[in-house]
Amino acid sequence: MIDIEQVTRCYGSKTAVSELDLHIPRGELFAFLGPNGAGKTTTIKMMVGLLQPTSGLVRVAGYDVGKETREANLRTGYVPDEPYLYDKLTGREFLHFIAELYGLPRAIADASVARQINDFGLEIFVDHLAESYSHGMKQRLVFASALLHDPEVLVVDEPMVGLDPRSMRLVKDLFRSRVEAGATIFMSTHTLAVAEEIADRIGVITNGQLLFLGTVEELRQQLASNDTLEQLFLALTEEEPEAYVSQA
Repeated sequence: MIDIEQVTRCYGSKTAVSELDLHIPRGELFAFLGPNGAGKTTTIKMMVGLLQPTSGLVRVAGYDVGKETREANLRTGYVPDEPYLYDKLTGREFLHFIAELYGLPRAIADASVARQINDFGLEIFVDHLAESYSHGMKQRLVFASALLHDPEVLVVDEPMVGLDPRSMRLVKDLFRSRVEAGATIFMSTHTLAVAEEIADRIGVITNGQLLFLGTVEELRQQLASNDTLEQLFLALTEEEPEAYVSQA
């Protein structure tokens, strides 16, 4: 569902992502891990069409994101690291606005908006102006908007920031249920305990280069350790070996 082939992205003389290769199949929850500035958000922005690779190719659901951006985006839901809303719209108005952007017929949009309001527990505040929302409320609304068109691929950047424990549980359960239904989820996160709990595979990137690709158990075997993912991550990124990429 997601194919990243020899992708490099440069900002002037700085290389943010270098010759990245990733394949994320249908029905997988993939966690993309790395220190600040490692290249995670740059990779995500290329996946959703906000940035173009300097070289290489990004495909989502079979579509070249650079050349077939609209087709790829119609099959992708995106939750950025900062939830951006229109302050003078209510949550309900915002959801209907997003549904129109995706071209959903009115009856389907109405049903989808109602379903997302219920699934994310938005009823209490959905008819208030977004300017009154807390960060967690905004995050839940953005999640709801990303799922309105029932995307095949969900791309999320730091999904747990600002969420209370109940909302975090809701999101984790949502991720697993969507993956079990055949969707693909690409999640960038610093919340390593969440990645260890729910991800099928992980990728670790630093300085724009992929250090490891595989399961948490494979990382334990690679480092000959039974530590938590947090401890494994710290050991791996401190060492920064040239090639730690599993072929799994």
